[in-house]
Amino acid sequence: MPQPPRQRAKTAAAKPAAATAVPALIAEILLRLGQVTERLEPNDLETKRWMANNARNPAVAEMLQDSTPMTFQIIDAIGRLEPVNGITISRETRIPKGSVSKITRRLIARKLIRKKLLPNNKKEVLFLLTPLGRELFQVHRAFDQQMERGFTRFLQRYQPEELQFLIRVLHDLTQASFLDV
Repeated sequence: MPQPPRQRAKTAAAKPAAATAVPALIAEILLRLGQVTERLEPNDLETKRWMANNARNPAVAEMLQDSTPMTFQIIDAIGRLEPVNGITISRETRIPKGSVSKITRRLIARKLIRKKLLPNNKKEVLFLLTPLGRELFQVHRAFDQQMERGFTRFLQRYQPEELQFLIRVLHDLTQASFLDV
């Protein structure tokens, strides 16, 4: 059954409006992606404040002042994988080997990790946490778990079909190349 003239006019007008809305919607999505990235990566001060408030040992809270996100990544990798070598830390964290080497030297000096030489291989160095390093590792893990709980609570407001759509978008994002023209 053909549409009445007035309905056809509304439909025809809606198509150009939708086409012009797409660039504005894409611009809004790009803006929001930047904001989400910033929000999901709490600023250094916020992270350190939470960890200091939740550290049982004042020495750990003091160590936080000079720590960087890369330091936390390396402490986390060592805590999860110990004993572990620098190449594995680099691969796990995606931090260049030279940076891992520099940061592990600093962590040794701060008595957060120690190195162990293998008796049959003088070149290979393994890293382990010290008791102080283990405390820092544990408070960092608690921080990560708190962030995950908060994110889970946030996502529970959505319906299963909305979450499925979000999964599809995130999957597509991980598969896409944005440099291809």
